[in-house]
Amino acid sequence: MTTAQNSPEFATLLKADPCGEANVDFATKHEGRTVAFDGSIRHMAAHMDDRTRYDFLLGPGDKGPQTTDGPNFKYEDINTGNLHLTGQEVPATVAVGDKFRFIAEVIEFDTVQCLFRLAPVSTEAR
Repeated sequence: MTTAQNSPEFATLLKADPCGEANVDFATKHEGRTVAFDGSIRHMAAHMDDRTRYDFLLGPGDKGPQTTDGPNFKYEDINTGNLHLTGQEVPATVAVGDKFRFIAEVIEFDTVQCLFRLAPVSTEAR
């Protein structure tokens, strides 16, 4: 599993330009692999017209919607059960600004939208 603690490349990426070439390079090299980072929910919206499935925009750090540094991470078309919530105090619901330790599989980097598409593995409340 790649973390900021064991990968200088990932540590740098978490503070880099969200549209920079480093994102493409990292996603290509780590496609299908697992990453872990402390982050927060920047935005969440219903997926299409569904009331139980969401698109989540995640950012590194603790600033929620005020996050400006680092890449944009996206979970697309998932319900809250797909987050696989863990931790000492598992929340009943999740909201914008909530802080977690995200563990996710890298799917791809979308160069048009400047975001990493990830698949959730586990989401630990912090």
